[in-house]
Amino acid sequence: QVQLVESGGGAAQAGGSLRLSCVASGSIFSINMMGWNRQAPGKQRELVATITSGGVTIYADSVKGRFTISRDNAKNTVYLQMDSLKPEDTAVYYCDVVDGRGSQYRGQGAQVTVAS
Repeated sequence: QVQLVESGGGAAQAGGSLRLSCVASGSIFSINMMGWNRQAPGKQRELVATITSGGVTIYADSVKGRFTISRDNAKNTVYLQMDSLKPEDTAVYYCDVVDGRGSQYRGQGAQVTVAS
């Protein structure tokens, strides 16, 4: 059984910063890709950022230059540093993990609310 526990969500003012963390634990086999996606009310879920075990990153155009994804492989943890937040960043943020066997896991979600 694999568990993903997210933390660090909350409220911020526009222009502020928040940092999300996601720790993977349990019977997980050599994590490959880790990433974040988000879903705002009334909108489809969208990819925010991903990072491979080798550190290759991909960002959505909407967050490039503002968000930074990183990971600590020894701790099975992925982070999302969110700077210069905008009200349109308000959403539930989900952590995603894909292991070496291709199995996918998703966290329970962390609410991020950005006030204008």
